[in-house]
Amino acid sequence: MKTSIRIASGQGFWGDLQQAPFQQVSRGPIDYLVMDYLAEVTMSILQKQRMKNPELGYARDLIDVCRDVLPYISERGIKLITNGGGVNPVAAKDRIFEVAHELGISGLKIGVITGDDILPRIDELLADGHVMQHMETGLPMETVRERLLSANVYTGAWPIVEALRQGADIIVTGRTTDTGLTLAPMIYEFGWQPTDWNLMAAGTVAGHINECGAQATGGNFLGDWRSLPDMHDVGFPIIEAFPDGSFVVTKHDGTGGAVTRETVSEQLLYEIGDPTDYITPDCVADFTSIHLEDLGNNRVRVYGITGKPSTPFYKVSASYLDGYVAFGSLTYSAPDAYEKAQAADRILRKRLEVLGLQFDEIRTEFVGMNACHGALAAPIEPNEVMLRIGVRGHDRSAVSRFGMEIAPLILTGPPSVTGFSGGRPKPSDVVAYFPALLDKNVVTMHVHVDAL
Repeated sequence: MKTSIRIASGQGFWGDLQQAPFQQVSRGPIDYLVMDYLAEVTMSILQKQRMKNPELGYARDLIDVCRDVLPYISERGIKLITNGGGVNPVAAKDRIFEVAHELGISGLKIGVITGDDILPRIDELLADGHVMQHMETGLPMETVRERLLSANVYTGAWPIVEALRQGADIIVTGRTTDTGLTLAPMIYEFGWQPTDWNLMAAGTVAGHINECGAQATGGNFLGDWRSLPDMHDVGFPIIEAFPDGSFVVTKHDGTGGAVTRETVSEQLLYEIGDPTDYITPDCVADFTSIHLEDLGNNRVRVYGITGKPSTPFYKVSASYLDGYVAFGSLTYSAPDAYEKAQAADRILRKRLEVLGLQFDEIRTEFVGMNACHGALAAPIEPNEVMLRIGVRGHDRSAVSRFGMEIAPLILTGPPSVTGFSGGRPKPSDVVAYFPALLDKNVVTMHVHVDAL
C-alpha cells in the first residue's frame, strides 16, 4: 500500500482550459489525472449528437487532450480517469486508441465503464413499477416519456476501482459522479472498504475540491481576487492523499493562482445543499465536520471528515424537450440609454400582444443596468444599455414570429440604437432537467478493459 498519492484535476467542465491537463502531467509529479466533463445539460447535448451520428456522444475535447498527455501518461506511469465518455464511452475509447497508435504508443490499457445510460431501459423500468418521480415537482417520469432525450444514473467510484484492479491505464466512464473520479484512486491505492464511511466521505470531499478545476486555486474567487498572481497561468488543484483520509490541497510550483484556506473554503461551499448530508452513491458526507489548516506555500491540509452510509438509490439525471426559446438584443446609447431600452421593451411587448402571440414566458434584461441584480440594482445613468429579451413557449411558429420583431425596432423605436448582429433570432429547443431516484438494485455496471 502506498503512503500517499497525488491526484490532479485536469478539467472542471466540458470547455475548460485545454492546456490544464498538459500542465498537470508536465510541470510536476502526479500519480493520477482526473477530468470532469459532464453537467446535467451536457448529457442531453451528447445524446443529440449520438442520435445524429452513432460514433459521437462523448466530449470531443477529450481526444485533443489525450493527444497532448498520452506521451507523459505512458512515460511516467500516470493514470487518467475521466467521465468524458458521456453517452458513448466505447467510441471515446476507440478514438483514444487511434491517437495512441498515431503517436506510436503501445501497451496502453483502457477501461470502459457502461451501464449508467438507462434511456434504452426506460419503458422496462416504468413497466416494472419504478415511477422515478421528479425530485422537486413529484411528477412521474411517464409524463415526459415521449420527450426524453437522455436518462443516466449517477454512478460512483467502485466501477472505476474495478477497472484499476484490472490494470487500466486510462478509464473512460459515462455519468460517474464528479467526486467519484478522485475517490476511486484513494480506495484502490489505500485498500479502503465500502463501509469505511468516514474514509468514503474524506475521498468524496477531496473529489468535491478537485471537481471544478481552478475554482479551488483562485478561479471565480470572491475574496481578494486582485492579489492572485499570474492567473493567465493558473495552476489546477492537486490532492495529496494519505491512507488515514486526510489530504493536502496544493498545485504545481511556478503556476499561478493560489491555494489558501479561503480558496478551498469557497469551493467546499459550491453546490452542496444541506452541508450535513452531501449525498453521493458512495456515502453521505458531513461537510460540517471538515477541518482546514493552512500550511502556507499553497498547501492546505484537510482532515477530520466524517460520513454516513450511502442510500439505496441512484440519482437519475434525465432531460427532455420542453418547447422552444429565442433571444434578441439591441444596444441603446446615452443620453437616457436606460429609458430608451425600457421604451423599446414596451413597444415590442405591445406588438407581440397585438399579433396575438402567446408564450409561456417573456423575460427582459437590461444589461449594464440590472441584468445581474434585478430590482436591487442601484439607480445609475449608464453610458449604454443592452436590451436583451427572450421568449419561451411550445408554439414554434409563435417563437419564430417573435424573432422577426427585433430588427424592426431599429427604425421604428427609440433612437441611438446599435448592436443588432447575428441575424434574426431563430427558435432553439428547450432542454429541461428531470432529476429522480432509482433503486440501485436494478442497475448493473459493466467494466471492460482493452489493450492496444
